[in-house]
This record gives sequence, C-alpha cells and structure tokens, in this order.
Amino acid sequence: MFKVGIFGLICSALLLHSCTKEVQIDIPGYEAQVVVDGRIETGGFPIVLLSRSQDLYSPALLSAYVASFITDATVSVSDGNTTISLDYVAVSSLPIESQKTVAEMLRAELSDVQAVPLYVYSTTNPAMLGVVGKTYTLTIVDQGKTLSGSTTLAPPVALDTVSWIPESPDSLYGYCKAKLTDPAGQNNAYKWEMKVITNTGNGPKDNIFRSSSSPYFSDQFFDGLTLDFTAKYRVQDTTYPHPYKYNFRRFDSVVIKMSRVDDAVYSYYERREAQKGSNGNPFATPVNIPSNISGALGIWAGISPWYDTLYCVP
Repeated sequence: MFKVGIFGLICSALLLHSCTKEVQIDIPGYEAQVVVDGRIETGGFPIVLLSRSQDLYSPALLSAYVASFITDATVSVSDGNTTISLDYVAVSSLPIESQKTVAEMLRAELSDVQAVPLYVYSTTNPAMLGVVGKTYTLTIVDQGKTLSGSTTLAPPVALDTVSWIPESPDSLYGYCKAKLTDPAGQNNAYKWEMKVITNTGNGPKDNIFRSSSSPYFSDQFFDGLTLDFTAKYRVQDTTYPHPYKYNFRRFDSVVIKMSRVDDAVYSYYERREAQKGSNGNPFATPVNIPSNISGALGIWAGISPWYDTLYCVP
C-alpha cells in the first residue's frame, strides 16, 4: 500500500507538471495624463491646480506627489470677451478669500495651506472675477498639447427657509433644518457647505466652509418639488457631550453656503466619491469618472453660491 501510494503521488505530480503552461500577460505601458482641479466662483478669481497622473505601481511617496505638479504650463481663462493669462503663484501671495478657496478644494485647514510652499495658477485681475450668467473657458497648453473645458455660472437658487432645531425642547444642542424649492425643468445640481462663525475667543470657530464627503446632490428625483432636509456640523467638536459632538450649540452663528453647479460638475464629483467609496472592493462596479476638459482628467468647476446666516435659537 505504501509503494502504491508513493507511485500514485509521483504520477500525479508528473501529470500536473506536464499540464502546466507559462502564461505571460502583456501590460500596456503607463502614460501620464494631465490632471486638472480648477474652480471659479461668483465673485471669486479662477484657481487651477495642475499635476500629472501617477502610475498605479509607482511608490506612494510625498516627494512623488509634489514632483507631479506641473509648473511650466500656459494657462488662461476667457469669458467670451476677455482672456486673462493665469500666473503660477504661491498660495500665500493670493488674496485671503482665494487662499480659503484653495483650502476648501484640498479639504485642508487654512493654516496648513498657508504654511506649505504650495503653488497654483491664478490671477488677481478684476476683469476675471466670476459673474453669474457667464461661461468661462479654461485653456491649458502643456508640452505642445492644448487642453480646454468650459463651465457656466448659473443663477443661484435660494433656500426657502433655514432654522435651528434643538434635539429636545430644553437642549443646548441641535441641528439645521432647511427647505428648498427646486425650479422645474432646469436639471439643477447643488452643493451644501457651512461654517460656524461664533467667536471662540481666538476668532471665529471656522475660517473656511466645511462639507461632508458627498456634498453634491441633484434634482433628479425632486425636479420642481420642495425638499426638506437636515444637516449637522461636519467636524466633531470634542468639547461637546458625547451624543452631540456633531451638533450646533444654542446661540451659534452659522453661515450656510448653498451653491448651484452644472451637470458636468455634479457628475464628476458624484462619481469620484462613488469610486472612493468602492476603493479596494473587488466586487464593486467599476466607475468611470467623467471630465469636462478635453484631453485631460479632472474638472473645471463653476460654483454659484447663495449665502444665509443661521442663528441657533429656537
């Protein structure tokens, strides 16, 4: 029995060896693409960050990320009548509102953005301040290639009401409740942000607007209807009692920023968040992230905000 067993194993091994075949997979070479993160808001200057996409198999090092920045492109923005060239400048040299916009784009604190040697393409020419109703075309010339995309600053949509609702009748902590009536037949999309401007003794609690990981939503399912929704603070306040760490405190002052964006901007950010949410899941459906810039990855986003101040009293 022992000899038969060894013989059987040897035969099986020889059979398996004779059936194996070396398979070679030819993986296409990697080609870097231009990645654009650009924005223009009503009343704000255009801001554009340019980089090159990274090889999936390259080392994930900070130095590699910094090295991916594009510093020598020719970048301009046109409103159809006037064309302005953007300069490659340090963020710290920009007007404070532009610095805040960069921090919000990067989801970083304003102090962090001011502390690092970060550069962007921008301008302080008043002829290129964002105006509602205008279409802005971004043109990038990089390594002999011309890339371009357009975005429109549509009229903003105001909230009907915004109020503070305490968690219980005598609670010091509550949440924001808002009501939005969507204009019918316009394919509207929105972005929701907020910042607490209550003075903490060292200035306002927030220097920049804060948002959730998915602040964009469209009227696909409520076109022309009235929508009621609620929101809490986007950052955990560890000084508040445990159940209320994401609440607004009674007597807080909160600036609400409700922005309108076009379909291309909404589609880009909505699908980008879907991809991030499925990262690492082998069973997730692949997500193709659209771009409104021909020949490049990324987005040139027009943001049309509407503002209101919420005073946290019942």
